[in-house]
Amino acid sequence: MKEEPRADIGTPVPDANSPEELREQAERTRDELGKTVEALGAKADVKAQAKEKTAAARKQASEKASLVADQIREKAEQATDLVKEKTPDPVLERTAQAAAQVRETASKAGQYAADKAPDPLLEKAGRATSVARANRKPLLAGSVLLAVVLLVRRARGRR
Repeated sequence: MKEEPRADIGTPVPDANSPEELREQAERTRDELGKTVEALGAKADVKAQAKEKTAAARKQASEKASLVADQIREKAEQATDLVKEKTPDPVLERTAQAAAQVRETASKAGQYAADKAPDPLLEKAGRATSVARANRKPLLAGSVLLAVVLLVRRARGRR
């Protein structure tokens, strides 16, 4: 038996009696070919793929950073609460008195510095102050944590 080459590979041969069917099939074939060319072009566009992957990685990193920052903030608040619970009342009272003295001294020093400092320096100090006020809780939690660490190290050093 002799095999003849197939002429209908990929698409069926339409009925030769109907020109309308031929036109429809030609239109479908054009659409399929256009989609195939677009898909191949997208696969070949390495620059666009790299941009998409970079954007996805950037978004993922941003989400992870936000999650870690939230976890750190939560842990700092827990540490602050724990330190407040474990610290005896006389120590808290002395700490409050010391904090009041520090505030008063800082206020006086700030007024003196404001009177003597040049304007550009005052502007930078104002910006730093506003950043510190905006992040008051994390700064306080960090300060308390540092104080606890230093007190523990000091106590262990005496042993």
